[in-house]
Amino acid sequence: MTASSVPTPPTVLPAPPPADSRERVKGFLLTLQDHICEALERVDGQGHFCQDSWERPEGGGGASRVLEGGAVLERGGVNFSEVWGQQLPPSILDQRPEARGHRFYATGTSMVLHPRNPYVPTVHLNYRYFEAGPVWWFGGGADLTPYYPFQEDAAHFHKAHKHALDKHHTSYYPVFKRWCDEYFFLKHRNEMRGIGGIFFDYQDGLGALYKGPHPTGQAALHSTELGEPAGRPWEALFAMVQSCGQAFLEAYLPIVERRQTTAYGEHQRQFQLYRRGRYVEFNLIYDRGTIFGLQTNGRTESILMSMPPLARWEYCFQPTPHSPEAELYEVFLKPQDWAAQATD
Repeated sequence: MTASSVPTPPTVLPAPPPADSRERVKGFLLTLQDHICEALERVDGQGHFCQDSWERPEGGGGASRVLEGGAVLERGGVNFSEVWGQQLPPSILDQRPEARGHRFYATGTSMVLHPRNPYVPTVHLNYRYFEAGPVWWFGGGADLTPYYPFQEDAAHFHKAHKHALDKHHTSYYPVFKRWCDEYFFLKHRNEMRGIGGIFFDYQDGLGALYKGPHPTGQAALHSTELGEPAGRPWEALFAMVQSCGQAFLEAYLPIVERRQTTAYGEHQRQFQLYRRGRYVEFNLIYDRGTIFGLQTNGRTESILMSMPPLARWEYCFQPTPHSPEAELYEVFLKPQDWAAQATD
């Protein structure tokens, strides 16, 4: 038998999801949107979310909730979407070619909060679910982008998400934390966007945990070292995603309450606006949710609600040595084991 005639090994496919998978995930994501918005309105004390419902001509739609001009939140958006169509866009098919030629279903809740006070960090959350023919998977995560360095805030955010993941498998956090550091990285700046959190994608219970594009990176190497975790059917992965989503308020609100009344001046505000520019750069160049939304003819206003209301750019900015801004660059925007650090 020649090399050219050797049969290609069959693609291993996950076990089919439950018959009510879409309804259950949708219900959880809508409830998550409700709980987050209600809690944020209580903390803000002034602003209220307005909601726009929208429909997608190709199939599906969503509900976008935006709060602007609040006492704590300068802008916050919490979106829900549920879309379907003939074929997934190239940005996903490149990673999951076995989904090619199949109709798809995708649903998710995403959130970005841009606080007014520079001492309160920006935060992002996204949890999503896909089905396409014989394949399905979960993805998502949450990450923190501080403007000023507070070790206890970074440690608290990571500990909350580690606890949520450890309830399901102790291999999850070490891989998903490293994957987050890898994903939220501005390659053109050689700089992390923030202090990370957790990030995962293409979780269907098969193979190694890491399924990203960098096979020699820290996330992939650590995933290989840990091996393939057993016992990850659809129900177990859905439970894991629910735990992560439910951990968000516990991870973030104590930070808001601790920093929202800290006095600041024009210097701190201008640095916040400058660092917000990095957020814009990442979302327009690298963010997969933004790319997926635009490639599937999603609602542009909803896709771009993640942008800050104000941002600025400065040519060749350099922080003053030994300043809090310099500490952010030199210490905080470097991968490290935040969950192992003390919170008080």
